Amino acid sequence: MAALDYAVSEGIATITLNRPERMNTISREMLDELTATLVRADRDPEARVVILTGTGRAFCAGLDLNEAANGEGIGTGSSFADTIDLRNTPPTVLFEMDKPVICALNGSAAGYGMDLALGCDIRIMAEDAKLAPAFVKRGIVPESGGTWFLPRMVGWAKAAEIIFTGRTLSAADCLAEGLANHVVPTAEVAATARTMALDIAANAPKAVRAAKRMMRMGLDETFPTHVQHVYLQLLPLFASDDFKEGINSFLEKRPAAFTGR
Repeated sequence: MAALDYAVSEGIATITLNRPERMNTISREMLDELTATLVRADRDPEARVVILTGTGRAFCAGLDLNEAANGEGIGTGSSFADTIDLRNTPPTVLFEMDKPVICALNGSAAGYGMDLALGCDIRIMAEDAKLAPAFVKRGIVPESGGTWFLPRMVGWAKAAEIIFTGRTLSAADCLAEGLANHVVPTAEVAATARTMALDIAANAPKAVRAAKRMMRMGLDETFPTHVQHVYLQLLPLFASDDFKEGINSFLEKRPAAFTGR
C-alpha cells in the first residue's frame, strides 16, 4: 500500500497521507515522496487547487518516533546535518507553492503534522480533531515552520503560550484563534474541503496563483515595494484570455469559463 496517494479530478489535486495504522506519521522515505508529490501538484496542468488530507482517525501524528527510537528515522545518525537539504523538504516546498492548498484535517495533527497543516493556506477541521504542538515536550522546537507561522497567525503572546506550554488545542480553540477556517462534523470534512476547492478552481487560475504569490511576498515587503510588485504582476494578467473572459462574462451576466490562458 502506498504511503501517499495522488489523484486529480475537476481541477483538484488531492494528496492523501495513507499510513492509517501509524496515524499517518511521516517516515524518512515519506519526506522525499511528499516533497515530490507537492511539486507534482504545483506543476500539474490539470490541477488548479490542492487538497492535503489523511486517511483514518488522524491527519498526521508527526514524524515517526518509532523509527527514531530504533535509530532509523529522521533526526538519527551522525550524518543527519549533512543529509537534509531544507530547501527541498515539504514545509519549504509547501510554502513556495503558487497553487492554493487546503488542509482537510480529517483528524488530529501533532508536531510535524501541525506544522504541515499550518503551512497550508486554508484549514477545514473535523470537530473532534486537535492540534498538538508538543515539541518542547519531546525536547525539540517546531522544526518545520511553526515558529514562523504561529506568531504571524495569532500574535506573539498567544504563539508564545501555545509553543512554550505545548498545550493541545481543540478544534474550537483553533477556530477561535483563527487557526481553522471552518470546523465541521468529521463526516463532512472531505465534502466541505472539496466544495471550497471547486469554488477556487472555478476562478481564473493565473490570477489565483498570482494573488497567492503576492500575499507571500507581502509578508516581508514594505507597502510601496509591494504595490510595485502587484502592478508588475497585473500587466501579464491584463493580456490574458482569462481577463477578457472575466470581463465578458460579467457584461453578459453568465458564469465565466476560464481556461488558464
